Amino acid sequence: MEVVAGSLNSLLAEPCRLLVRSIYSRIGNFLKSRKNFIDLQKNIEALVCLRDDLRRELDENERHENLPRAQVEDWLRRTDELHVKVNALPSGDGCRLRYKLSRKLVKLLMEVKQLMEAGSFFENMLVEIEKPKTVEHIPGPSIMGQKTASQNLSKIMELLINDKVKRIGICGMGGVGKSTLVKNLNNEINKMPSAQPFSVIIWATSSRETNLRRIQIQIAERLNLQVKMEESEERIGIRLHKRLEKEKGFLLILDDVWDAIDLDLLGVPRPEDHVGRKIILTSRSLDVCRMMLTDTNFEVIALNDEEAWELFCQHAGRIVEAENIRPLAEAVAKECGGLPLAIIVVGASMRGKSMVALWKDALSALQRSVPLIKGIEDKVFNTLKWSYDSLQDEHIKSCFLFCCLYPEDWAIDVHELVRYWFSEGLLDECLNYEELENRGMAIVQSLRDSCLLEQGTFPNTVKMHDVVRDLCIWMACSSQNRYRSLVRSGIGLTGILKQEFPSSLKRVSFMDNEIESLPDCSVKCAEASTLLLTGNHKLNIVPGSFLQGFQSLRILNLSESKIQSLPSTLVQLGELRALLLCHCYCLTELPCLEGLSKLEVLDCSGSCITQLPPGLEKLTDLRQLDISETPCLRTIPSRTISRLCNLEFLNLVNTAYEWGAKGESVEGHTPFEEVLCLKKLVALYVHLDSIPRLTSNDINWSRRIKSFKLFIGEGVQKHYTRSAVYDDSCVICSGFSFSEEWIGGLLCNAVSLEIHFCLGLNRMLEKLVIDSNKVGCFAALRSLKISYSHGILKPTPEGRVASFDLLPNLEEIYLHFFSKLESISEFGYFLGLRFSRLRIIDVFSCPQLKLLLSVEGTGQTLVKLEEIRIRSCEMLKELFEYPNSGQCLETDCVAPNLRVLKLKNLPNLETLCRHDESWQHLQELEFLNCNQIKKLPLTTQNEHSIMKVSGELEWWNRLEWDNEDMKRRVKNHFVAVDRFGQVIDNADSII
Repeated sequence: MEVVAGSLNSLLAEPCRLLVRSIYSRIGNFLKSRKNFIDLQKNIEALVCLRDDLRRELDENERHENLPRAQVEDWLRRTDELHVKVNALPSGDGCRLRYKLSRKLVKLLMEVKQLMEAGSFFENMLVEIEKPKTVEHIPGPSIMGQKTASQNLSKIMELLINDKVKRIGICGMGGVGKSTLVKNLNNEINKMPSAQPFSVIIWATSSRETNLRRIQIQIAERLNLQVKMEESEERIGIRLHKRLEKEKGFLLILDDVWDAIDLDLLGVPRPEDHVGRKIILTSRSLDVCRMMLTDTNFEVIALNDEEAWELFCQHAGRIVEAENIRPLAEAVAKECGGLPLAIIVVGASMRGKSMVALWKDALSALQRSVPLIKGIEDKVFNTLKWSYDSLQDEHIKSCFLFCCLYPEDWAIDVHELVRYWFSEGLLDECLNYEELENRGMAIVQSLRDSCLLEQGTFPNTVKMHDVVRDLCIWMACSSQNRYRSLVRSGIGLTGILKQEFPSSLKRVSFMDNEIESLPDCSVKCAEASTLLLTGNHKLNIVPGSFLQGFQSLRILNLSESKIQSLPSTLVQLGELRALLLCHCYCLTELPCLEGLSKLEVLDCSGSCITQLPPGLEKLTDLRQLDISETPCLRTIPSRTISRLCNLEFLNLVNTAYEWGAKGESVEGHTPFEEVLCLKKLVALYVHLDSIPRLTSNDINWSRRIKSFKLFIGEGVQKHYTRSAVYDDSCVICSGFSFSEEWIGGLLCNAVSLEIHFCLGLNRMLEKLVIDSNKVGCFAALRSLKISYSHGILKPTPEGRVASFDLLPNLEEIYLHFFSKLESISEFGYFLGLRFSRLRIIDVFSCPQLKLLLSVEGTGQTLVKLEEIRIRSCEMLKELFEYPNSGQCLETDCVAPNLRVLKLKNLPNLETLCRHDESWQHLQELEFLNCNQIKKLPLTTQNEHSIMKVSGELEWWNRLEWDNEDMKRRVKNHFVAVDRFGQVIDNADSII
């Protein structure tokens, strides 16, 4: 029994102990519940802080790639859930509630501690992130002391502080120093005070083969972000974008960009979306800058002579100071054309060389475009050649190589260049004349955008930089080149040797030399397509045998020579497309050209031919004929011009020939209707004695002509500039009386109309008004110039006025020497003009002019008007007549965008505008002998836009001002002149 009792006691003892322990535990939890609740609150707060720190570190610094991402995210989730549970605990102090929560508090407290331990482990895995410095110094040469480069740097710094400019393009040819400039820009910002405009400046270099990932890695390294090998460009872009979005402002410099870069794919936030974000890119291609939507493009040009010499001396050393070396050194430096890269390479290669022979050899090599100097080929030519290699196709490359045939520093006429390209077959022969010009212009622009060509000295010209030309010659003269060339232009040659013509030549240029004679034998140039002998003023004979060796010749240019005739062997050149004999003043006749069946361009302008060459009418492929400036040409046989069925360009200005009236047939004279028969004609330059009488069908012909100059009347100044071929399609009338002829038929495509010394002007205007209902307005007309007229330019009481604007796109109006003109408004009323696009008003010597324009009754304003120039109009009292009190203007100002106001010899002009009117864009004011003007049209709104005010001192001192501050500010822009308009030196001391 005792054994059983003992066993039973043993069996009951353990459960009792567990029960008692559980009771004690619950009692303990109950007694500690208040403390546990307080501990839980403290621990959960610490846990939440740790959670927030980890989450922030992950968001802001994605380079913590060592963190176990899945475990951390699971920890964050559990922490969030636990936080919610703790926040959901009920509050209160009752015994029942305390007992109910006691065990839950213990459990939650244990979970908090477990998460704290895990979170502390993750926290220890974080590394210290170094925040990138705002600017990192970039090693490179300094531009200190280089005036041009320093000015460029200042201009770019100004653009950086302009909030309206977000994207800046820096363009320039290879080796001109674009990268050096932006490196100095970066380092200059580094010197600024701590209050810098950007929180970080990022430098990334592109390359010829744009590698988006390579650029992304450079940006990531700058931002202390790690990039994994397996990450895609899209993933890197997302991370970069997220990181850069956190910067208050950044400057991204993309150096040496060859192709447009998609900023979205790159991972760069668009600068337009946030203040303080800017992008600078450097490129050799302006087209790349356009495609990247730059707000402004800044061109870095070559150094001037002084800067180039200083840079050359730095690299060549003191040897250049030697008396026997300096002249040669200066010549060598000049051959580098101000290109820093070439100057540095050539200067370094000549450093310490004291032998005169070595300098002479270097100079000769540079002048012959031969890369014998160490480093020229590898460091200069190959660097520049990248721009050439990047051109779109082989035809454009060949067009570029053609440019090296011109002499050094030559202003290359763009239209002449296009004519060469067309004749050589580089442009699509299916294009018409206008399309060829447009295509050629596009190629020229592409070459300019690639910095392979530069703007020439004159309008519509381009030129090659000296070093680019050297590169071009080097490539063109290579035996492997498809268009192998012989370039001997502009080097003072007096003769040519037969041995100079390799059989594989494609292009030959002896332009602008002193050649007196050509080889009197057949040279072996069977493959040559171009032969340029232009500008050899002493050349008077072309031997017949010489041309026989050029069996494939397509272009022959003998312009500006003294040749008197051409050999009969010329007709053996069956492939000839262009025969150019411009300004051959001694040339009196041409051989029969019937055999040149493929000839498309014939230019005999400026010659002394007395008649057109025999067989011209058989040249049905002829597309361009220029026989202008031929004072001895008096006959053009009937049906010669009309048979040239493919003629597109015809220039007959300033010949001795007189056109027959329409319908008349006189021996030796061609009636003008023959020109009307040319269905493909799109460009015409001709002098007519009177306005041709055109039928309705003829008007359709005039609409087809896209480019023209029609000189009508006696005494008209007959000038023609080929470079203006598309810029100035105009009708110029002079010295005749308008009667029943209708000029409107010639104005359908006219951009400009000039009328000088003509009678019957009102009659002509009335006829325009009457017939306008048949043909409509003259929408192409942009410029109107009328001078030396006694007409009043207003409708007669019984006359008709236009019911709509006959010149809706008129931009410029010039009225000079009108004896009876009283107001431009009357003329405008006559033709229904609203002047909605008028930019320039120029009035001179109109003694009866009392009012410039009236807006009374219309309320219309001249919103496009930018310039007003009025001189010698003694009766003029006011510029504008305003609406009465019951009418309102379309804007608060008659000319809200006026920039320039020039007034001379207007002694009765008293007011310029209303007292409350403000011309907010005024920049330049000029007053001469306008003594009744007492106050300038300046207010606090436009005084800061003024850039120049010129006038006589006495007049300036009498002006009235709203306040002294305004007077003081404007005085800084005042230029004192005398009564003749000449600037007075040292006028500041006597103002």
